[in-house]
Amino acid sequence: MDGVILVVAAALAVLSGLAALAGGWAWWRVAPSRAFGPLLRAAQVTAVALAALAGVAAALGRRPDDGLFWVYALTPVAVGFVAEQLRVLSAETVLDARDIPNAQALGERPEAEQRAVALAIIRRETGIMALACVVICFLALRAIGTAGGL
Repeated sequence: MDGVILVVAAALAVLSGLAALAGGWAWWRVAPSRAFGPLLRAAQVTAVALAALAGVAAALGRRPDDGLFWVYALTPVAVGFVAEQLRVLSAETVLDARDIPNAQALGERPEAEQRAVALAIIRRETGIMALACVVICFLALRAIGTAGGL
């Protein structure tokens, strides 16, 4: 069980790290990234797999040497959930900052402005999720360091 958890935690660290890099680069360039979305979703699936494996280990009575492992194994799912909620709010935040009441009102604006607002929303969403990936990468690395004894 220890080996499987370590492999999944390492995969989560790698995937979330790559997603953070791809997302950070896209945010910096102010351009959408084709790689970011798939890396982000793969990292999220892997975070759920790590949490599920931790649950199986707990159900089997396995105990790590360091009790913080449970925090590091389960928190990435919570971080991803909170980040998704913030991502959902990002469109509203961008529209409010430009005094645009809703998406329908944006549709009445010139096409160039619509594109600029859409890019601002995508950039904000990417930044939020890339920062979450940085946190998840750190948590996965800590999970690796505290998984001994499972």
